[in-house]
Amino acid sequence: MSISFSHDHVGLSVTAEDLDATIEWYTSKLGFTVDQRFDSHATTFVFIVSGDVKIELMAGASSRQAPTDNVLTSMDPARLHHFCLAVEDLDAAISQLGAQGVDLIGGPMKVADIGQRIAFISDNLGNIIELTEPGTRPTGRQN
Repeated sequence: MSISFSHDHVGLSVTAEDLDATIEWYTSKLGFTVDQRFDSHATTFVFIVSGDVKIELMAGASSRQAPTDNVLTSMDPARLHHFCLAVEDLDAAISQLGAQGVDLIGGPMKVADIGQRIAFISDNLGNIIELTEPGTRPTGRQN
């Protein structure tokens, strides 16, 4: 038996005090909109969407993680490190985000093995977001 998967959403835990600021960051910087908001189990859940990308904000955390300003030094400890959003034009996205005060924490760089260019930003809470533009996967590689 094999299980077929498709991606549904990414969940980010936030403090109740940071919830509205996080919604504002994703809506103003990345163009997300609020799809659903509800309370359950003493936690406020907010689903934000942009196209077919869905992020669940869960306001139940008691503390924040330490933000990073360098993606290469952020790979320890073992944890979910980042999520990735595809953009049509990486340079245009970086330029637009920079004009809105969103700084890069890594890249842009070309990753030849996957045939893509990538860059990294972080949200208002320090969650790392990879941006990638479509590329052409090199032929002859076996994974």
